[in-house]
Amino acid sequence: MKVLQEFRELYAIKPSVRSWHIPFLAAMCVGLPLLAGYLLGNVRAGATASMAGLVILYLPEASFTRRMITLMACSFGLIVSFFAGLLFSFSDWSACVFLGLYTFSVHWVTRYFKLRPPGNFFFIMLAAIGLCMPFEAATIPLKTGYATMGCIGACLLAFIYGFMVRTKNPLAEETIIVKKNIFSGTAESVIFGITLGVSLALAKILRLENPYWVPVSCLAVLQGVSAKHIWQRSLQRIIGTFLGLGLAYLLLMLKLPVWGICIGIMLMQFVVEMLITRNYGLAVIFITSLTLLLAEFGSTLSGKPAELVAARFTDIVLGSLVGAIGGYFVYHRKIKDKMERQLRKTRIILKR
Repeated sequence: MKVLQEFRELYAIKPSVRSWHIPFLAAMCVGLPLLAGYLLGNVRAGATASMAGLVILYLPEASFTRRMITLMACSFGLIVSFFAGLLFSFSDWSACVFLGLYTFSVHWVTRYFKLRPPGNFFFIMLAAIGLCMPFEAATIPLKTGYATMGCIGACLLAFIYGFMVRTKNPLAEETIIVKKNIFSGTAESVIFGITLGVSLALAKILRLENPYWVPVSCLAVLQGVSAKHIWQRSLQRIIGTFLGLGLAYLLLMLKLPVWGICIGIMLMQFVVEMLITRNYGLAVIFITSLTLLLAEFGSTLSGKPAELVAARFTDIVLGSLVGAIGGYFVYHRKIKDKMERQLRKTRIILKR
């Protein structure tokens, strides 16, 4: 009975006040760069711009001015994240160390300023993707430019959207609340940084073809709001990944044309944004499919659906398990308190 109750809890549909506007906008920001890349004969560039276009998910329910300032600030953050990832991809160990330190910094800043969901996720995701790309110094400006175009496109669509849809109470979100305690979230940020660094190191040691799947899956699990929630997310992600990879396998077996895959990704992005606030487990099914199709353009395994699905399942399960272990430490009160006390002692010693 407990197992059945837990399963119902995992896949219960929650009510949501979210309108269809943001899911539709997200689908456009992801799909239009892909279609542009297809028409211009460079789908890989379109895929990079498409991932950066996800900055639209940071669009707040606020006044027009606040919306655009927030989106442009987040766009700058995503561009810097991707650029820094490309810059530090010159060796496996530099990539792992940088990801750990960068995760610590981003998580601390987003907690300090109480950035709403998706919070730190896409900043760290873009950094991880950049870190796992082959290091080619000459192409770093070009690749960063693709990401920049994706962010510019998202800001342009948000600008148009701002004139079409007005919030009922634009002043409600004008106040930015900042935490005054600089140690708040420091221990948690340290755990996040270590966990993400270790997850990428494991992927590098195991010589996985696309190692960024491991830290991204790890990070997705760590987004839980409690220890129980993290374990639930880990289970939901593993089950949802299995089903989502099955869906991706069917789509790959259909041998759809490139433009058909682009349209499919747009539709799945819309479904994801409609489901994500209602049930994460169901949303993961479509998240897995669309991210796999989006990330695997030009992959050496793209023409081998069975091998591709098996490889990505291994990556995501490994990342989810590492994330679940990290989540245990994130919500272990005694460990966090001990780390906070040690950090305070270190600060006092340095001041002396």
